[in-house]
Amino acid sequence: MRISIGSIDELPALAAKIKNEYPSKIIAFYGAMGVGKTTFIKSLCIELGVDASEICSPTYGLVNEYEADDRQVVYHFDFYRLKDENEAFDMGYENYFYSNHYCFIEWPEKIANLLPEKMLKIHIESENHSRIFTIEEI
Repeated sequence: MRISIGSIDELPALAAKIKNEYPSKIIAFYGAMGVGKTTFIKSLCIELGVDASEICSPTYGLVNEYEADDRQVVYHFDFYRLKDENEAFDMGYENYFYSNHYCFIEWPEKIANLLPEKMLKIHIESENHSRIFTIEEI
């Protein structure tokens, strides 16, 4: 599925669509630096009931943990600064990915060999003044 977003104001509706139409709790976000991955993850977290003031990029800590509605846990990963996949092993990535909690993964290409077989891939591209979201269930 391909969706074009012309304004940041359209992100909450897209977040609701993802939450309601895709059962996968593991979502990998692909796209260039500054394309809006963290901004969209914030919309998804808010849709799940996370307090907006708690949501920020985990660039230096690799993972942030948020509490959503119904005590659901959301893990937000940013693997941009990973030097190799061993760092993901060291942090115990499998405890997160196989916890049955939401896992939102920025820079998943850094851990391509460790990603679960079943997940949702969201590619975000900038085109003119729009963002193009390509959503793929694998």
